[in-house]
Amino acid sequence: MEFALIQTPSDFDALATDWNALLAVSFANVPFLRHEYLRAWWSALGGGEWPRGELAIVAATENGQLAGLAPLFLTDNRDGQPALMLLGSLEISDYLDLIVRPNDLPAFLGGLLDFLVSSGPSSWRALDWYNLPETSPTLPLLRAETGKRGWVFTQENFRPAISVPLPGDFDVYLSGIDKKQRHEIRRKMRRIHEFGLAVRWYIVEDEAALEAEIDGFLALMANDPAKAAFLTEAMRAQMRASVQAAFRAGWLQLAFLTVNGEKAAGYLNFDYDNRIWVYNSGIDNKYLELSPGWVLLGYLLEWANENKRAEVDFMRGNEDYKYRFGGVGRWVVRAKMVRS
Repeated sequence: MEFALIQTPSDFDALATDWNALLAVSFANVPFLRHEYLRAWWSALGGGEWPRGELAIVAATENGQLAGLAPLFLTDNRDGQPALMLLGSLEISDYLDLIVRPNDLPAFLGGLLDFLVSSGPSSWRALDWYNLPETSPTLPLLRAETGKRGWVFTQENFRPAISVPLPGDFDVYLSGIDKKQRHEIRRKMRRIHEFGLAVRWYIVEDEAALEAEIDGFLALMANDPAKAAFLTEAMRAQMRASVQAAFRAGWLQLAFLTVNGEKAAGYLNFDYDNRIWVYNSGIDNKYLELSPGWVLLGYLLEWANENKRAEVDFMRGNEDYKYRFGGVGRWVVRAKMVRS
């Protein structure tokens, strides 16, 4: 493999087609590694999460074809060390990893570490990679490769991540979760229609309406005080750019439940690689009595089953409702390597 360092946005842009083609056959085909998502993330450094950063993407080619990508940037990590971190780190991108075919990973990773020492940015002290799934094949290879070099390797659980496998039939799905919760979901989905209100739900498909729909979703999010604090001006711009990128690429699922024509609940999801990735949500508190968030999630789970999605991934966070809807827990981890 031949390795090259990508340090300019224009060179990052030039990789778009080959980047996404490689991701599609990699072991880590997640929406947060799509070129359009990471390019939007880089435009605002994660909505201002990082005050500074320098692109340090490493691309490997073999026989003239893109064979591996390490989507990296240089910044000072949370420990105050100059570190090479994964693009997307760390708060708003739930899953991250290297982009490479499974069979090519050992050669790519070994070559990557050698290249970073010899030809990477001169000031880096650590590789500090968050949000790697606990089952990622990158992790044992990192431990082995860093051990060969005498570097210090540490791995820790960072955040829980919850997902729901789907059988392809909503009734079968419901029969597989706790009996009490099954009845509660059905009761709330039925009860909302007993108030004589006009209730509907929909997935945004009209590009001309997208900006207004994004505004509506951000307004729902801001009803939660914690989310309102999260939605700084920079973060609003970041989320808008991410939603627009996902819509243009065809994997956005922005859904709303309306009551008498008003948005009562919204879910910002990604419909990608035969899975629904639940990214964020919001509700109008004046409709709390109707449980609009639960109802909309019920409709989305019904839709996902009917459309034969394999899984609904609630992603990071161990909120109780995720388990009530049949979620199964796992971890994303932080792997840190300090070179000698």
